[in-house]
Amino acid sequence: MQDVNVGIVGLGNVGIGALTILAENAGQIAAKLGFRLNVAAVCSRTAKSKNLPAAISNALVTEDWREITAHPGIDVVAELIGGTGAAREVVESAIANGKSVVTANKELIALDGVEIWRRAAAKGVELAMEASVCGGIPIHAALREGICGDRIETIFGILNGTCNYILTEVEKHGTAFDLVLAEAQRLGYAEADPSADVDGFDARSKLSLLASIAFGVRIDPASIATEGIRRVSPIDFRYAHQLGCTIRLLCSARHEGDGLFLSVRPALIPLTTVLGSVQGAYNAVWAKGAFGADTFYYGRGAGSLPTGVAVVSDLMQVARDLRFGSLQRVSPFGFTDIPGAEPRDIGEQSREWFLRFRVKDQPGIIAALSAILAEYHIGIDAVLQLPAEDWRSLPFVITLENTVESNLRAALARMAELDFMSDPPFAMPLERGL
Repeated sequence: MQDVNVGIVGLGNVGIGALTILAENAGQIAAKLGFRLNVAAVCSRTAKSKNLPAAISNALVTEDWREITAHPGIDVVAELIGGTGAAREVVESAIANGKSVVTANKELIALDGVEIWRRAAAKGVELAMEASVCGGIPIHAALREGICGDRIETIFGILNGTCNYILTEVEKHGTAFDLVLAEAQRLGYAEADPSADVDGFDARSKLSLLASIAFGVRIDPASIATEGIRRVSPIDFRYAHQLGCTIRLLCSARHEGDGLFLSVRPALIPLTTVLGSVQGAYNAVWAKGAFGADTFYYGRGAGSLPTGVAVVSDLMQVARDLRFGSLQRVSPFGFTDIPGAEPRDIGEQSREWFLRFRVKDQPGIIAALSAILAEYHIGIDAVLQLPAEDWRSLPFVITLENTVESNLRAALARMAELDFMSDPPFAMPLERGL
């Protein structure tokens, strides 16, 4: 059977990982497909200076991606440069030239993936995007096909390996966030500008994508309630452990009533749960279905080779479809119609809460805080205080009974104005029901 020719645009970590797998695993890939996947062209601004595998020595090496998207001999283009600028041009050009596209680009697909897929379908080509979420975990395939007979009700995920690495290091060693972040940057886990990771924006794009596949709606990432991990400190973990919990950047999508509650934020998770045991740069997704109950997916969330596996697996799927005539067998989003939707106001959601305070010690603090909570009909579950030496920044925790979030936010705004506060109150949901 005729081979399928691939053009790769972008030779960063993911591109090099995919290229390595295509070269070193070529024999087994061909045995599985019944034909070969040939790397016919690669594009990168530094491609000519890289040590490319000998197996692709005959490939076109270029710095101009247009030579790949317009190449008449290339069947599939892998866009692996990321972002929403040049990457969009690459994808749109490939589709316009009648080529299927494989991408690892969560930002672009979260923003415009449905429209890109519709243009691909209109041209009779395919869009595959498994590597865009959770690197080495085939979570798209699981939601789109593996459990597609179920009706998903809830998804919880740890979707950012950098944040999970930082939080587990803070937890293990009691080191301040800034110091762990600097070490993560030195080791290559975090970018020089870490804001996309630590402020939750990377995870937000991924949650938007998973929500589209799980619930069949198009969600603007900017509409998802998002909070990063910069305020999480070693003292928060000490109190969390007293409650039998750990802290993770939790991505949550719940179908309740007539809509979805979506959020990305640090939360307390019981140590006894599977999600609570996820450490380091690993990702995990827990899905609850109306009929099939709980399923759990775990693995490397990023990295050159794990993400490269997802890219190559997508290339193999597209190549099969090209050769065996089954293009558009299933939408990459799992639904044939994906309408736009707004998440429900997160302020309507009711949860238990963990409130951490830092105050200048003086009489009447608990009474003042309790009075504000009572004014907003918020019940206290417990007050926790570990020994501390600095009376000017004394930490303690109040846990709350089930509370409507809008009431809590109003109460926190009032509390932040109190003259004994050393730091604004820090609130995290307590997800005991996982």
